[in-house]
Amino acid sequence: VQLQASGGGLVQAGGSLRLSCAASGRTFSTYAMAWFRQTPGKEREFVARVDVASRTYYADFAKGRFTISRDNAKNTVYLQMNSLKPEDTAVYYCAASSGRGWNIWGQGTQVTVSS
Repeated sequence: VQLQASGGGLVQAGGSLRLSCAASGRTFSTYAMAWFRQTPGKEREFVARVDVASRTYYADFAKGRFTISRDNAKNTVYLQMNSLKPEDTAVYYCAASSGRGWNIWGQGTQVTVSS
């Protein structure tokens, strides 16, 4: 599986963005998928994940504002981000796991939230 993230951009505080992560390969449905984010000088942090049964899990800061979903027919995972805050500014990465940790990563997409 190879991952290609897109959908980042510049948005005002309170706005919304939807990130997409398209996966190559025929086994997408067998991977758990996740979004992480990273800002300069900080460690990459978990945002949300969706498992193969489409169960979802969120970091506390994402609960109620972000929604992760997957479309296995399109080999794509999404992150809908609403009520964005300047502190959400980061490079967002999608990742895939076949059960041995998050070992497949996309290239990242920049999200900038202006105040």
